[in-house]
Amino acid sequence: MSFNSLITIDNMWSSVERVADILLSATVFYLLIVVMVRVSGKRTTGELNNFDWIITVAVGSLAASGILLKDISTLDAAAAILALAFLQYITTRWVQKSDFASRVFKAEPTLLTHRGEFLEDAMARTRISREEILGALRANGCLNLDDANWVVLETNGQLSVIPKSDRAYEEVETVSNVPAPKQVT
Repeated sequence: MSFNSLITIDNMWSSVERVADILLSATVFYLLIVVMVRVSGKRTTGELNNFDWIITVAVGSLAASGILLKDISTLDAAAAILALAFLQYITTRWVQKSDFASRVFKAEPTLLTHRGEFLEDAMARTRISREEILGALRANGCLNLDDANWVVLETNGQLSVIPKSDRAYEEVETVSNVPAPKQVT
C-alpha cells in the first residue's frame, strides 16, 4: 500500500455540510467549556489531584467526540461534559468538608528523598525512578542530590524539590502533611 493510496478525495473532504457541522460543534464546545470554567471555577480544568485530572482528560475526549463523531450528538456530549463538571464540583466540596472523602479521593504526598538519600521503599511504592527524581532536581537548579533537603511526590503527580536548609523535617511547615518514614524522623 502506497502513501498516495491512503490519501483520497473521500478522505480529504466529506462535504460542505459536514465541515459546517464540525465548525458549529467546535464553536459550541469551545463556548461551553469557557462558560463551564467561568461558572464552576478554574479548578474544573486544574490538576490539583488525581480526580481533577480525570475531568480534564474526559472533557477533551467528550468534546472531540461531539465535534467529530457522526453518531454522537452535540447535545449528548455537552450533557456528559456538564455532568462531569457537576460531579467534580460536588466531589471537591465534599472533600473540603469531609475527612472520609478526603482520604478516599485524595492521594497523600510522598517523601522520596531525605537530605541526599533516596528513600527506596517510597520510590518503589510510588514507582518513581532515580532518573525522574534527578530530572526534577535539575529542573530546580540542583546540581547534586545533596542540594535539596527533600523531594516530594505531590498529590497531583508532580515532584517538588525543597532546597537545602538546616531546619529539621519536623520544623518545616510545607512538609507537615507529608508522612515521614521512620528513618527520617
